[in-house]
Amino acid sequence: MNEMTPLTAKDFATDQEVRWCPGCGDYAVLKAVQRTMPELGVRPEDTVFVSGIGCSSRFPYYMETYGFHTIHGRAPTFATGIKLANPNLSVWIITGDGDALSIGGNHTMHVLRRNLDCQILLFNNEIYGLTKGQYSPTSRVGTRSPSTPFGSVDRPASPCAFALGSGARFIARGIDVHKNLPEVLKAAHAHKGASFVEIYQNCIVYNDDVFAPFTAKENAGNQLWLKAGEPMLFANGTKGIALDREALALKVVDVADGGWEAAGVLVHDPRNRSVAHMLVEMPFGAFPTALGVLYEDPAPTFESAVIEQNAQAAAGKKADLQALVSKGQSWEVTKEPHAI
Repeated sequence: MNEMTPLTAKDFATDQEVRWCPGCGDYAVLKAVQRTMPELGVRPEDTVFVSGIGCSSRFPYYMETYGFHTIHGRAPTFATGIKLANPNLSVWIITGDGDALSIGGNHTMHVLRRNLDCQILLFNNEIYGLTKGQYSPTSRVGTRSPSTPFGSVDRPASPCAFALGSGARFIARGIDVHKNLPEVLKAAHAHKGASFVEIYQNCIVYNDDVFAPFTAKENAGNQLWLKAGEPMLFANGTKGIALDREALALKVVDVADGGWEAAGVLVHDPRNRSVAHMLVEMPFGAFPTALGVLYEDPAPTFESAVIEQNAQAAAGKKADLQALVSKGQSWEVTKEPHAI
């Protein structure tokens, strides 16, 4: 393989046996990533996948790139070190709802607010799958599990709301088996900075079909796929999202004969943070589930600021290791007779 050789999905697949439960949504995400990588213009040797702990964290074993299977919740810290050491690498963080939002919540927050140039794929199945089905930070109220036998009383965390509150500059959603997932991945990679992508992923063993009310084929009308500059339409264009100006909240409106403008349907502007927040918080049932790129507003990246700072600090100076070692408090040890 050389730089001129066109790449295919097979070039990003290892010889390792993929081992998830039969029917797990992780298989679909893996295939989507492997199919997408050749279209991103990056080489396997310039790509790194970093994961923490959980079912999703087996991901690096199956990508023919560099990879790190790290410790619970700490993938963002490893990714930060990797990116600072070699800013030219394409760095991907693979995590789950438990790994990223429980023990790793603070690390996820800091990598987002720092705006490290990386792609964060959070597989959300609303359950702890690897440790046999305990409720997770995203599990819904009433979820029965070995750790909540009478039903969870915790209010769940919203991954995208968490990301928005942490200062993320790119927030998107996708579905494990949906044909649009590769486009979401491409948009995340094209963004310069921390890209946060929540992927609704089905756990067939411990939380099967929890997302079926909007992911099942017969319920596809409950999906709102957002595209910049296009009206927020769903249900085959018969319904849309408009702004209730008195309540300063979103509302669902009917659209007759394609007249979305007359119905007051909003045109998606990914830079509008206020609307993005409302889209993230739309309660399912009364509203569809917002998918695609919800928010994008680029800002300078963390590693670029560090590189610039280091360059300014080194300008006009000569590297001198001895001077660095001797700087500040130093002592000279001499050998003298010891009095007895």
